[in-house]
Amino acid sequence: MMNRIPCVGETAPPFEAMAFHAGLEVEVSLARYRGLWVVLVFYPGDFTCVCPTEMAAVAVKYPAFRELGAEVLMVSTDTVETHRQFQDRCLSRMVPGGARFPLVSDPSGAVGSLYGVYEPEGKRVLRGRFIIDPDGVIQSLEVVAEPLGRSLAEVLRQLRAFGEHRATGRWMPCGWEPGKPTLAAPDASGQEEGPWENWRPRNAF
Repeated sequence: MMNRIPCVGETAPPFEAMAFHAGLEVEVSLARYRGLWVVLVFYPGDFTCVCPTEMAAVAVKYPAFRELGAEVLMVSTDTVETHRQFQDRCLSRMVPGGARFPLVSDPSGAVGSLYGVYEPEGKRVLRGRFIIDPDGVIQSLEVVAEPLGRSLAEVLRQLRAFGEHRATGRWMPCGWEPGKPTLAAPDASGQEEGPWENWRPRNAF
């Protein structure tokens, strides 16, 4: 039986685990990244079908995450040694330099269980993603079926939107991108204070 998935607005479950990072076996903890945005990405396995494409995409876009004050932690049930082999044999050939972010090892499913994405029967984690704010609170989550790779463009869009909201208190309409209009926060009655009537669906697509 799988554990409950934490909800948006809840404190992200703390954890410590071993990881492969910068050519070394290191210990990582969620608490270490307090003050940064954390994109916590669970994936089924290194030497699989879709996962390598996601990992390569994160590696390519990693500078964009860092520019937004975010760290990426990618978690699977693979061992640290398997992460090392995947980095050396595959990822570094797909993307120069390979992964510059920690590849977290969760062989027992302890971390995945905390986030409700560990499947005991298959002994691996689902394709889940959590955006955790600098205060350690979950702001966004997504869990998709194993055959479907995820969109990094949407993750980066959400990080930019959350950053804008954190800095200004403004709210973001559907499909918001930097430079597009924002909305005033609702008042105590729940009504929008800003002129949302001018918003049109074309702004979102």
